[in-house]
Amino acid sequence: MDISQDNIKKILVGDCAQNNVFFQAVQEVISSIAPLLNSDERYAKYSVLERLMVPDRVIKFKVSWLDDNNSIRVNTGYRVQFNNTLGPYKGGLRFHPSVNEGVLKFLAFEQILKNSLTGLPIGGGKGGSDFDPKGKSDFEIMKFCSAFMTELHKYIGPRIDVPAGDIGVGAREIGYLFGEYKKITSSYDGVLTGKPYMFGGSLMRPEATGYGVIYFTQKMLELEGKEGLEGKICAVSGAGNVALHAIEKLLQIGAIPVTCSDSRGMIYDPRGVDLPLLKELKFEKRASLELYLETHTDAKYTPVCDYPEGEHGVWGVECYAAFPCATQNELNEADAKNLIENRCVSVSEGANMPSTPEAIASLVNHNVCFAPAKAANAGGVVVSEFEMSQNASMQRWHFEKIDVKLRFIMEQICKRVVLTAKDYGVEGNYVDGANIAGFKRVADAMIAEGI
Repeated sequence: MDISQDNIKKILVGDCAQNNVFFQAVQEVISSIAPLLNSDERYAKYSVLERLMVPDRVIKFKVSWLDDNNSIRVNTGYRVQFNNTLGPYKGGLRFHPSVNEGVLKFLAFEQILKNSLTGLPIGGGKGGSDFDPKGKSDFEIMKFCSAFMTELHKYIGPRIDVPAGDIGVGAREIGYLFGEYKKITSSYDGVLTGKPYMFGGSLMRPEATGYGVIYFTQKMLELEGKEGLEGKICAVSGAGNVALHAIEKLLQIGAIPVTCSDSRGMIYDPRGVDLPLLKELKFEKRASLELYLETHTDAKYTPVCDYPEGEHGVWGVECYAAFPCATQNELNEADAKNLIENRCVSVSEGANMPSTPEAIASLVNHNVCFAPAKAANAGGVVVSEFEMSQNASMQRWHFEKIDVKLRFIMEQICKRVVLTAKDYGVEGNYVDGANIAGFKRVADAMIAEGI
């Protein structure tokens, strides 16, 4: 099978063929699954790779809404329905100025394999808009969500496509979106996940991704014969939902998370991050991390402009384990070098593709336990599927049941990745193991259902 860069570019026709982040994601997966493709001629015979690299459909639409000054504003909305071989399209909605078709293709493509790894019946998709919730009033966000759902509702359904939240889309936005969906359809369907608990949301959904990253890491360290996280210094990037709940779980198990960051800078608190204060600043006040110093004067705040050239400040801190939980390509080769020199033992991705290919190669080559996003941050989609199950059966599961099931599935994903890597001659490589395991389940199903 021809898996050269030129052939990949031929398949990825259109403007997104030139989108670096999408091409990066596809290339990384294809280079990983070469042992599988070369071991079974069916994948070439049925053109599985060519079929999987092109989404089923890309939906693009105009979103017109009124701001608080009654001025008409216009944004672009998207939904990339990439692959539904294993179940309904499943993936978040992102509201951020950086959103475009290429970014969403990358996220949706990653979502296919991530969802496959869970073993649950869900396909892959992603969507969103270039709308920026920052600086907008609650009423402006409500009006935008209503306008966005006016178009989106045509393409989603509990057995068709079930969006969730992502960057810029939390419980507030999901609530507004769901309210508009009900108004339009007069139907109380489980068509969105991440809903507020009072009308169909699942307990533990906000915590799921952050908690899941820690559960995966604990199992990975155990399987690799390393010391656990208890009592260990940990570096975490980000200050959003994933980062805060990763910090929360680290504190619960006795680890010492000493960093967090936002778009303007980072906090280093050697005693351990003050989580209640962090939640107040980022969830309630939506303020800069710099205000952390008003309470903890002995902590250190470093603005982005003071980071060493070509590096990200968080990864220069000595730590036992690192958790990039902010955004894509936030951990580069220079950062990886710093982590290696500081004797970091494991790196687990909480964000989507936060490490560059060069960083990953460097970490793996230096025997750092590296947990890729599609495996390590699958906790969010796992609990989203739990929400779908609860909605379908009109039941409520208690927190402890969800937590036990989440931990079990994250540990099973870790075991599956380890065993797959061993079976295909790349033992210890979690990137290749995750890509092969995720791809194989989807590819075998695609062959079984024909074209």
